[in-house]
Amino acid sequence: MEMTEQKLTDENVLKEVPEKESVEREVASVSKETFVVLTVFVTLFIYLGSVMGIDKVFSVMMKTGHDVLMNTSFYIMAVAILAGAVASIMSEFGIVALINKIISPLMRPLFGLPGAAALGAVTTYISDNPAILGLAEDRGFSKYFTKAEKVTYTNLGTTFGMGLIVTAYMLSLGSEYIKAVLIGNIGAVIGGIFSVRMVLRYAKKYYNESSSEKIDTKEEGDLRKIRAGSAFERLLASMMDGAKSGVTLGLACASGTVLICTFVMILTFGPQGENGTYVGAAYEGVQLLPRLGSYFTPVAKMLWGFGEPELLAYPFTALGAVGSAMGLTKGFIDKGLANANTIAVFTGMGICWSGFLSTHVGMLDTLKHNHFIKICILWQLLGGLIAGVAANYLFKLLLIF
Repeated sequence: MEMTEQKLTDENVLKEVPEKESVEREVASVSKETFVVLTVFVTLFIYLGSVMGIDKVFSVMMKTGHDVLMNTSFYIMAVAILAGAVASIMSEFGIVALINKIISPLMRPLFGLPGAAALGAVTTYISDNPAILGLAEDRGFSKYFTKAEKVTYTNLGTTFGMGLIVTAYMLSLGSEYIKAVLIGNIGAVIGGIFSVRMVLRYAKKYYNESSSEKIDTKEEGDLRKIRAGSAFERLLASMMDGAKSGVTLGLACASGTVLICTFVMILTFGPQGENGTYVGAAYEGVQLLPRLGSYFTPVAKMLWGFGEPELLAYPFTALGAVGSAMGLTKGFIDKGLANANTIAVFTGMGICWSGFLSTHVGMLDTLKHNHFIKICILWQLLGGLIAGVAANYLFKLLLIF
């Protein structure tokens, strides 16, 4: 995921921050990993070919990848462009600042963090989890946090990351999912509260801070930066800048969406021909994940209300790429596997996880909190599971009243 070195400001919260430069290493031209990867690669294609026929495998891959690109990736990009434009306008004209003021008083009782953490929540919600890194480098932001509280930056940012994109995408699937999406957002917050508080508890013990210790720093000033020009010019400029950031985000998601969705769908769905034969059509597959998922279906049914094992593909995918996970949702709805309850759970887990496995380590390394990697990953993983459980039972509770 690409990040820029530029600090995030109120009017530019959607810009991404670059990833820390990786250092290449020299290794033996042929090593043990060469044969391991080759073995896995050959075994996978032998398995797929033995079930579907090798000619059908390549036909299915090409057609599924093409369909995902045209009907899912570009759809997600369109949602990202519109959401980016709206978010940028909200930032330019102070709506983000207003939201920040409203939710700041809730941060200490809910997350155990100072009110300034609300800015991190809002910033990452309308962009992506690494946006918290720009704020972390800002002394005006970090001065409100104790040493232990700074450890929670990564989990806080992940809890809200991609929130607006996931919400907008799920709402675009149909007006009947509005309540489900709202409940999913509440579920994500519940999961995030658990994740952040557990990391904070561990960090306070690590740094030997008392549970009540906090920094009492009065807010300095109440100003925000705006673009030059008239209100109309600022409106157009902010709208176009936000839309451009949506294009960047959409393109960043496209490669992962096509690759991961194609692979997951081949492992999830079955043949489409008569009498269970393969015809090489898009979205055919070997149904491996449903067979594996059937062993966990009773647990998944109890926790998240998943009635079909195929639905387990969503949380597995959302761990590393929530954009790809979103791409699976429409297929589940079209095949009658997902309902409003499922959308609530998908929304909660998708926002709370935000594909954190692909960013958590890099973010913690940038913040120089490498020694908390295992703890932060563990609690974020459990937080996402709890977000799904909360969304499931809150939605069921809503149906009663």
